[in-house]
Amino acid sequence: MAFIDKHAILEKSPTLLLVASLLVVTVGGIVEIAPLFWLENTIEEVEGVRPYSPLELTGRDIYVREGCYNCHSQMIRPMRDEVERYGHYSLAAESMYDHPFQWGSKRTGPDLARVGGRYSDAWHVDHLVDPQSVVPESIMPKYAFLMQTPIESTHTQALMETHRFVGVPYTDEQIDAARADFRAQADPDGDFDGLLERYPGAAVANFDSQPGVTEMDALIAYLQVLGTMVDFSTFTPDASR
Repeated sequence: MAFIDKHAILEKSPTLLLVASLLVVTVGGIVEIAPLFWLENTIEEVEGVRPYSPLELTGRDIYVREGCYNCHSQMIRPMRDEVERYGHYSLAAESMYDHPFQWGSKRTGPDLARVGGRYSDAWHVDHLVDPQSVVPESIMPKYAFLMQTPIESTHTQALMETHRFVGVPYTDEQIDAARADFRAQADPDGDFDGLLERYPGAAVANFDSQPGVTEMDALIAYLQVLGTMVDFSTFTPDASR
């Protein structure tokens, strides 16, 4: 009862309650934030994680522009039901080059953190053109217009330079080759050897089977890389963290 009586003093005094609340928040903030100043990196670097290729990066911007993150998260929680459905739980390193990240907190549709390689390019085309044709219960709107929307690499170098400014380690070589890599990734008959050297594991295809590069190509290139950079058959978490 003594403790309750003392607590009543705080409840009856707005000034004391404010001061006590600020004190608790201050101590909690120091405990949470101060250790970060002594860490060189708060994200465990993982082998295989690389910056997005020019076409993937452009596709990611289209993904954000169309609001796909409103219905699809890109973060698999470390819980059994999530791991069994979607795959290995998400690593912070997988989003280290995302500005902004696409973790999300709401799922109207499935999580897309590991969607890369799970479906064929043709499936993605059908799904984007008419979602209900492959998932009858889907409430996703149609994005057929992406296939009819040509896209150029006019601003790709500037986009990559902006991402480099905020920490993405694009090299001068990658930025200089941005426009050529942009076209090469959507042209399986072209010279894409340099692209694969700069962006290992990038999917090379005429994703939507249309002449030229379209917004559909860019979006599918982005979807097909999600979750494919890390080899989880050999990945071992850093136990020291």
